[in-house]
Amino acid sequence: MLTTSLTGCLLGAVSIIWGGDMLGRRKSIITGAIIMAIGAIIQVTSFVGHQPYAQFIIGRIITGVGNGINTSTIPTYQAECSHTSNRGLLICIEGATIAFGTLIAYWIDYGASYGADSFSWRFPIAFQIAFSIVMVTGMIWLPESPRWLCMRDRSDEGEKVIAALHGVPITDPLVQAEKNAVMESIRASGEVGKPTPLSVVFTGGKTQHRRRMFLGVFGQFAQQLSGCNAIIYFFPVLFEKSIGVDHNMATLLGGVNMIVYSIFATTSWFLIERAGRRKLFLYGAAGQAISMTITFACLIPNTPATAKGAAVGLFTYIASFGATWLPLPWLYAAEISPIKTRAKANALSTCSNWLFNFFIVMITPVMLAGIGWGTYLFFAIINICFLPIIYFFYPETAKRSLEEIDIIFAKGYCENKSYVQAARELPYLTEEEISRMDAEYGHGKASETASPVNEKESDFEQ
Repeated sequence: MLTTSLTGCLLGAVSIIWGGDMLGRRKSIITGAIIMAIGAIIQVTSFVGHQPYAQFIIGRIITGVGNGINTSTIPTYQAECSHTSNRGLLICIEGATIAFGTLIAYWIDYGASYGADSFSWRFPIAFQIAFSIVMVTGMIWLPESPRWLCMRDRSDEGEKVIAALHGVPITDPLVQAEKNAVMESIRASGEVGKPTPLSVVFTGGKTQHRRRMFLGVFGQFAQQLSGCNAIIYFFPVLFEKSIGVDHNMATLLGGVNMIVYSIFATTSWFLIERAGRRKLFLYGAAGQAISMTITFACLIPNTPATAKGAAVGLFTYIASFGATWLPLPWLYAAEISPIKTRAKANALSTCSNWLFNFFIVMITPVMLAGIGWGTYLFFAIINICFLPIIYFFYPETAKRSLEEIDIIFAKGYCENKSYVQAARELPYLTEEEISRMDAEYGHGKASETASPVNEKESDFEQ
């Protein structure tokens, strides 16, 4: 059943590639929440004698479609509505809600398992509808993304939202400067008001659409290959099969694991703007690699005493993941691409997440049965491999406006230097300085005619 839900999530993310810019951020989120509620209703109304299994699977897929739409859109919406100073914090709070949601779901499932057979599965599924109602109700009162409005040539509405987000009048110089910077960024990536073809996401030039999309896609791919969902989904199974704990204790420890996960998910709130994205990516990958190393090393002797050490490794892994790699790929993918390609690029990165989520869910039981402790060795090696990729290819985006990030890539391209170095050298800019540097680099002119394949550089050449 988990695989049907993941399939739906992938389909939902794919739909945003083509429909996200047309619907807008706000309508996409409302649509996703309504679809999730419909899917939950279809599932809980499955009864014997009316093809219940087929109905349940269809409902599961539909719920996944709604979830895929929302996971592709909400980080983008938050990034486009946030201030430079709190964008990381707000998206990290969103990431932490994943952990809190998992915690709530786990303990509701555990408690409901002691009820009647029908109640034990109908109530947990139906409970999802409450969150969908909250989401739809909340979005009715929230504005559309100002950057999406400007991109659709509705800049008058966009500046009203910018003013509201800052709590100042429309005539305030801050509002006008931000609107002008947003419009310059949009013009740099293409014509205002025109839809963005998918092919533009794969172009290079001064805007570096392709590279920036791949950075987001790799982050989501790496999150799944790090082993996070092997731990989250299969924690009780790991304790039973690898460590030898009885079923009831393994289930309770799974609940404790979710508590640890949720607590450490809040630590990124305090670190994301201080430490920055790069350091948290690197610290997280190193911590996850060390945790997986502890786990497989303690399982090699296969004794009750060393199995306790393996359990420690699993707990330290989820703590490290919750504090770093849980929110970071969602944040980085949402902020790294420019406004014209952000919805499509973020949807592609979310597709990567759900596709490899499915992959890990399918192979983890096979790996545990076939290679045992080698499963944890595999994940340790994978996490180590992430370190040089993050170090050499991921520029720092903390304390940068979304339009400043565009300048980083224009600077790196024009000056033929690493984008990591370009980000390090570029001083923090005001909105007026961003507009000036846009003009200085002739930002966007090269990319408008750039072919996806006819480029002077490969994606990871610099």
